[in-house]
Amino acid sequence: MDVATRIEDALADTVLLAEASGAPPRLAAALRHAVFPRGARVRPRLALAVAACHGDDQPSLSSAAAAAVELLHCASLVHDDMPCFDDAATRRGRPSVHRAFGEPLALLAGDALIVLAFQALARAAAAAPGRLPAVMLAIGDGVGVPFGIVAGQAWECEPRADLGEYHRQKTGALFAAAAMAGAAAAGAEPDPWRALGEHLGEAYQVADDLRDAVEDEAALGKPAGRDRALGRPSAVETYGLDGAVARLRDLAEAATASIPCAQGQVVLGGLIQAEMRRLLPARLAQRAA
Repeated sequence: MDVATRIEDALADTVLLAEASGAPPRLAAALRHAVFPRGARVRPRLALAVAACHGDDQPSLSSAAAAAVELLHCASLVHDDMPCFDDAATRRGRPSVHRAFGEPLALLAGDALIVLAFQALARAAAAAPGRLPAVMLAIGDGVGVPFGIVAGQAWECEPRADLGEYHRQKTGALFAAAAMAGAAAAGAEPDPWRALGEHLGEAYQVADDLRDAVEDEAALGKPAGRDRALGRPSAVETYGLDGAVARLRDLAEAATASIPCAQGQVVLGGLIQAEMRRLLPARLAQRAA
């Protein structure tokens, strides 16, 4: 089974839990709206690529880890789009969850996705119960406090924020969690993979800042210009366009250099370069070169 199919199957199986007979049907629909159709799925792809570097001998656990990371990412998008944060009308070119289903169901859908992520891990635990604590710790640390997504989002509520800390927590933490959870699911030591995830996640956020600054809503599939409108820390605001492009290039190179296994240098190095090409706005490609 190819990686993309494996990820979609794992997500579909987990979301089906919300569609059990007697469960609230509109909540189930909101969850499905949040998770499908697929985005880039770069975080679960990273988790499975790292697991593959270590033999991936428990694919049910690594698939659950990949699905959990993506469900948590989707949950963060649902909450990020709500009126108390971005008040975004669209996501991936469609109405955001709160616009399609209302704010109460959007809040509940985001919460349910967080819980579903850990339900997926618990259901896969029988395959390798001794590995589950390390997987759960890696993923939990990437989402919660003191340095996970929640903390990253909370910097938007502070009067001042360090750009690097903001990027590492808001975005880099879940990339680090994906890489480390993939290693842990395969029975390997997670810590050597932390730097890859942090560099790659920060690069992804810098690319997002660039796209927010220079592209329109049609290209983004979500509202553009939100960083400036909301006064958020931004690589473009801090470094300027040329500086942000240079920062993106440096982070991508640092991510590739930090890959701790030879096999991963080929597979993950290619993934990193493909993602950077995909994310960098066309009008800025010449600057990157």
